[in-house]
Amino acid sequence: MKEQVISSPINEKAVLVGLITPRQSELKANEYLAELAFLADTAGAETVRTFLQRLDYPNPRTFVGKGKLEEIKTYVDDNDVAMVIFDDDLTVKQVANIERELGVKVLDRTSLILDIFAKRAQTANARTQVELAQYQYLLPRLTRMWTHLERQRGGIGMRGPGETQIETDRRIILDKISRLKAELVAIDRQKSMQRKNRGKLTRVALVGYTNVGKSTLMNLLSKSEVFAENKLFATLDTTVRKVIIDNLPFLLTDTVGFIRKLPTHLVDSFKSTLDEVRDADLLVHVVDISHPNFEEQIEVVDKTLREVCDGADKPMILAFNKIDAFTYKPKDEDDLTPRTRENVSLDELKTSWMARVNDNCVFISARKGINIDELKQKIYEKAREIHIARFPYNDFLYQKYDEDVD
Repeated sequence: MKEQVISSPINEKAVLVGLITPRQSELKANEYLAELAFLADTAGAETVRTFLQRLDYPNPRTFVGKGKLEEIKTYVDDNDVAMVIFDDDLTVKQVANIERELGVKVLDRTSLILDIFAKRAQTANARTQVELAQYQYLLPRLTRMWTHLERQRGGIGMRGPGETQIETDRRIILDKISRLKAELVAIDRQKSMQRKNRGKLTRVALVGYTNVGKSTLMNLLSKSEVFAENKLFATLDTTVRKVIIDNLPFLLTDTVGFIRKLPTHLVDSFKSTLDEVRDADLLVHVVDISHPNFEEQIEVVDKTLREVCDGADKPMILAFNKIDAFTYKPKDEDDLTPRTRENVSLDELKTSWMARVNDNCVFISARKGINIDELKQKIYEKAREIHIARFPYNDFLYQKYDEDVD
């Protein structure tokens, strides 16, 4: 099931399409399209143009209006565009109608993410999870794949093979889904045993939005060589390393990054991966402070964590990464227009709402190594408290006589 969407190494030209609705402003729609363009680039596609349309709700037949679809078709035909990517999930009928009108490959956000997942998965665990998610996505879309066969319409002489073939494929896919779920149960059992066998060590997990620098920070703290790249979903496989800070050994886990509009079944497929987060004693929430919408990314991660951890509040450190890439535009003294986020400096951000979580907040640059010692100290203090509470009779690597240890 590897041949999901984009398998060609040659960059294909792509057009992106989004909507401005009463629930999604133009600014927000442009932000989502910028993220979609990054996803397309990660998958190997070259974004040549974006289209936005203002509608009260998506057109149930073609997602966008008739006029906008004709405008997209004209551009696609004139510029040799290979695919059109929509920022939201499309129904089976919408995909079929749009493909018939445009005559090119049509993808939605979920199919694009699934293709990236298929390219990035390295271990048997990740490949099984991705394959399950692909089949679950494919199951309701089988009808579209058999339009070249005669459909069953009723009446004498009108009973074609298409319906039978669809039913056969549906049965095959359901069998594969059942098999993959059974494999994931076995993998989950094995992972659970591995976690139990890790001994009396505090577990620290790096969490955060995708492409915020978790793997780079993992490499810095653990002195390992976890794959890190300036692409979305560079990490799909959790990596666990034993790290020692001062006299305290603990386990550090690099996890899969979260993203907006991630389908529920995709989250469910990564249950065994997210179990690492659920079983962690301390979370280090890495945030890309150079991103203009980092606060919304924090909300997305917090919401997902509440779902993963069943609402449990875990001790957390906020690590605002990429301070070396942070930029802002100072306002002129005679400029009377309202201030926006791009006019706020890093020092002002530090004294905003972040000041209320100052004890659990640190500003770093994993790439430049800025303030890493401060982050290590915060991790040490939090992990040490947890270690003493959970393992009161477990000695540290060596005794520090300048502090009291119960």
